Amino acid sequence: MSANLFNAAATGDTTQIRALLQGGADCNSRNTDGGTLLMLAAGAGHLEVVKALIELGVDVNATDQLGWTALMKALYNHELNRGFPEIVSTLIDAGADIETQIGYGTRPLMLAAGYGEAGVIDALLKAGVDVRAKNEGGRTALMMAKDKDYVEVINQLHEAELELSDDLSCGSRTPPGVNVVTFMKNSEH
Repeated sequence: MSANLFNAAATGDTTQIRALLQGGADCNSRNTDGGTLLMLAAGAGHLEVVKALIELGVDVNATDQLGWTALMKALYNHELNRGFPEIVSTLIDAGADIETQIGYGTRPLMLAAGYGEAGVIDALLKAGVDVRAKNEGGRTALMMAKDKDYVEVINQLHEAELELSDDLSCGSRTPPGVNVVTFMKNSEH
């Protein structure tokens, strides 16, 4: 039953998932790497399976052997070359920890910035993620985006930092409709 359950999660077969779970299978089952059904479905972009598992009471913050959660798996799929913002939002709404950390203090926002996933970053920012958080090496998500020259992500994170600064100090912001990178270059003396 377990192999069928994991296959259904990986392929997005919501009907099979529901049938197996209603037949007594455990929604928090794990594979040999400690991965869960939710991690498989989230990482493969299967929103309906993710929603079904959440409805059935799955642990949204379960971690695999490396400390990864379903939220982290939804940030980016290397085979599909994309992340899944709607799944990230669904997991956040279900209580996923947006500040969870894996090795070296790496957080979801840092991973998403390193992948250049603007849609995923937007979902994390809307949820109130700490945009200034640093990993154990003192690096922020913005630094990781700059390393790979992800201009859209750099703009998002600059804007989020500026908004945070405004909230804390009532300082000036980038004028509406102006690209942050252009504004910053033009503001230099």
